[in-house]
Amino acid sequence: MSTQKLPDHLHAQTRAVRVASERSQYGEHSEALFLTSGYVQPSAEASARRFAGDEEGFTYGRYGNPTVASFEQRLAAMEGAPACISTASGMSAILMMCMGLLKSGDHVICSHSMFGSTIKLIGTDLAKFGVRSTFVPQTDAAAWQAAIEPATKLLFAETPTNPLTEVCDIRALADIAHNAGALLAVDNCFATPALQRPMALGADIVTHSGTKYLDGQGRVMAGALCASEKLVTESFLPVLKSAGMTLAPFNAWVVLKGLETLDIRMQAQSARALTLAQWLQAHPAVAAVHYPGLPSHPQHLLAMAQQSNCGGAVLSFEVKATGDELARQRAFHLLDSLQTLSLCTNLGDTKTLLAHPASTSHGRLTPAQRSLAGVSQGLIRVAVGLEHLFDIQADLERGLTSF
Repeated sequence: MSTQKLPDHLHAQTRAVRVASERSQYGEHSEALFLTSGYVQPSAEASARRFAGDEEGFTYGRYGNPTVASFEQRLAAMEGAPACISTASGMSAILMMCMGLLKSGDHVICSHSMFGSTIKLIGTDLAKFGVRSTFVPQTDAAAWQAAIEPATKLLFAETPTNPLTEVCDIRALADIAHNAGALLAVDNCFATPALQRPMALGADIVTHSGTKYLDGQGRVMAGALCASEKLVTESFLPVLKSAGMTLAPFNAWVVLKGLETLDIRMQAQSARALTLAQWLQAHPAVAAVHYPGLPSHPQHLLAMAQQSNCGGAVLSFEVKATGDELARQRAFHLLDSLQTLSLCTNLGDTKTLLAHPASTSHGRLTPAQRSLAGVSQGLIRVAVGLEHLFDIQADLERGLTSF
């Protein structure tokens, strides 16, 4: 943050601390929080030029804010993106992307394994407006290719996926999309730019739920799209101005400050997640562990190549049980046995959070959709926080040994 231009080629950790809008005349060192819904214009002519987009300048709170702009500049710099536009939540960012790019008759390809709300938004809600979608296996590039048709405008991947941590080959999907004249969007919520930069691998758009690791302490909701200047200004900004998916300045300020510690949090939480995944894998009450950092993960080598040799901070595991009813009963028992960790559907907090995806994030899906996504009744997702590892293990052990 400076009144002078920062040097080129700064490391990611430095950009996460230093990139922001210029200081005001007061010379504040911490980025300022601007709480205003309107802006006084210097003249009627300047006002007209700004509202027409012919001159830079803030005009109205729904269109932009200096604090929000600081967050957008910093996240774009961290992702290696030319531009960024923020929204009120991660799902509103995805909605903005779809509204800005798609029309009736267009076709989208997504993974079976995406976040439940994303599947419903694209597969059900957008279908009401004539947008068609095809869902394919996350890791099968040939299936993505086979789903391409003349009307395909967008391929949308999430890697790693929520909650099974499946990893797709971003570069391969980018080639498939671009050869078809389509765009590739990648949800980078789990890995964050601290571990993975999809645009460097060919993605055109990166979506974020700033509610998660970008904030890092479970305080506010935020979303963002990182993309080219053209996509941001011509496709997404008009939707923001009309639909009002605006990120509140306070929320932007909170996430902006959260970005400053993103790298060290992701490293520390990912290290705990790896050790916890290894411990769970050896536990007699656990049937399977899903974590890209484990060599047993089907896409382990790809994940290590794409995610800076790091598995991330989210894992999921399945309790041993015969049949769905017993699996659900045992999963609920484990969650109800927690005394230290939190039963909470969010993730990205410094506190370890556990959830039962089949009844929460994927609860609105049909049984067939959950089956395709691999979300069983015995599956538990763990977003590992910063507690001492032994305390995390002890809290899980209580439930696992009392089925």
